[in-house]
Amino acid sequence: MPRQAIQPDDLATPKLPYSPVCVSGDLVFTSGQVPFDEDGNLVSDDFRAQARQTLENVGRCLTAAGCGFEDVVKVNAYLADLANGPAWNEVYTEYFKAPYPARSTVGASLFGFDIEVETIARRP
Repeated sequence: MPRQAIQPDDLATPKLPYSPVCVSGDLVFTSGQVPFDEDGNLVSDDFRAQARQTLENVGRCLTAAGCGFEDVVKVNAYLADLANGPAWNEVYTEYFKAPYPARSTVGASLFGFDIEVETIARRP
């Protein structure tokens, strides 16, 4: 099955060799999104602000592929500090509603930001 790569208009173009979104059939895969604005700048040092920007970027990817947060079936989240887990859960529930997607949250060494999120969705 062919793969379609998508670069959302309102998302910073990656400097590394990857596509922000790939669609294969009715499945949508987002690459790890981080807390950068449209110009590729870190939005804030505040974890909650970073988490919101990251999920806004995920939303842009999903929209470009013809779906939304309600279509997400799996979320992988990477936190630079697992102590931010409660704040992550708080922001997460602003974007995802029950029944929630399957999810993994792991500690990771990130590159100057506090969170990275990737998703798998099924287009309606």
